[in-house]
Amino acid sequence: MKLLTYNVNGIRAAVQKGLIGWIRSTEADIICVQETKAQPCQVPVMELAALGYQSYIFSAQKKGYSGVAIFSKIKPDHVEFGMGIDKYDFEGRMIRADFGEVSVMSVYHPSGTSSEERQAFKMMWLGDFQIYIEKLMRKRPNLILSGDYNICHKPIDIHDPVRNARNSGFLPEEREWMTGFIGSGFIDTFRFFNQEPHHYTWWSYITNSRARNLGWRIDYHMASVSMEHRLLDSAILPQANHSDHCPVMLEVDM
Repeated sequence: MKLLTYNVNGIRAAVQKGLIGWIRSTEADIICVQETKAQPCQVPVMELAALGYQSYIFSAQKKGYSGVAIFSKIKPDHVEFGMGIDKYDFEGRMIRADFGEVSVMSVYHPSGTSSEERQAFKMMWLGDFQIYIEKLMRKRPNLILSGDYNICHKPIDIHDPVRNARNSGFLPEEREWMTGFIGSGFIDTFRFFNQEPHHYTWWSYITNSRARNLGWRIDYHMASVSMEHRLLDSAILPQANHSDHCPVMLEVDM
């Protein structure tokens, strides 16, 4: 089974750049998207249905902001919209679909780049998210947590670790959280298959950094260690150019 995660940075804009045709070409079974920046009525559900996808959408209350979704060719047994924590659910940051004994989540971690207040919000989210996942694992131990984490874990995951050491997304406390989160029972599935440098999933529009591959790897499929024997392959797909991010693929035996 093929899973994709993709921060589309506005699904309506991505559709204008050929997203639907690209989705058709991937033949993916499940697609987790983040930063839809759309209300459910603005998501192209009919076009996706024509490709065989059922759409499950969790939008932010603020229009044109955040939002996550899961598009699936397989009908889930259950869909969970949000974490049950109002300050996060207001921003539309998590949706989960259960397929038998495996659960797939589309998650959009906050960015802290805009202000100190948002960085503090991000750190609060990270702590609360870990608590939420630890509780969830007692009921649903086979998890795939797909999405934009807005954190580069190690120097290999960023084009310039020295000059970015004090920037949100590569701060010591964020990287420490990521180390602890993985250590609590998760696999960074891309690094499970690929230890080579210069693989990124986000590039700044401002500095034309994509053409020079000056990027950050901040999008992940995190799988619980109980899923290790099911992991088949993972790859970053930089040729998809509908966003300042690119998709990440995971093949898994569900």
